[in-house]
Amino acid sequence: MNFKEEWQILGWYEKFEKLVCMILSLVVALVILCALYKLGFHMFHLLIAHGVDPLDHKAFKTIFGMIMILLIALEFKHSIVKVIEKNQSIVQVKTVLLIAILAISRKMIILDTKTMSPLTIFSLSAVLLALGVVYWLMRERDDRMIEHNHSKPSL
Repeated sequence: MNFKEEWQILGWYEKFEKLVCMILSLVVALVILCALYKLGFHMFHLLIAHGVDPLDHKAFKTIFGMIMILLIALEFKHSIVKVIEKNQSIVQVKTVLLIAILAISRKMIILDTKTMSPLTIFSLSAVLLALGVVYWLMRERDDRMIEHNHSKPSL
């Protein structure tokens, strides 16, 4: 079924949802392009113009943090596009969990242990662990549901 045929059978709210997702997808794509430009500019500025060593801890954290932001934005855009293409009515909870895991992982990677309190580091670690467990449990549930559906005899 092509887009035009699919659009005609959608209700008014489903059309509204798809339109919002299309606009959000374009906005996120623009943010990704701007972030990619800024990353390229910073890479050139740090490495070429100033001759900063990419293995220097501060430069590495800056560059790696910007790359992680791009990965998070790409995953976010992918979740929006999935809603548009696969006729899902909402963004999947697993995708939101994955984005949260990526965001906290980025924070953990670039944090400065000298200025961050141990309680904050522990809290971030606990949240990351909890999100990972919830994501794993949801994936296990989905795997069991798929396995159960495949094992049903067909009539």
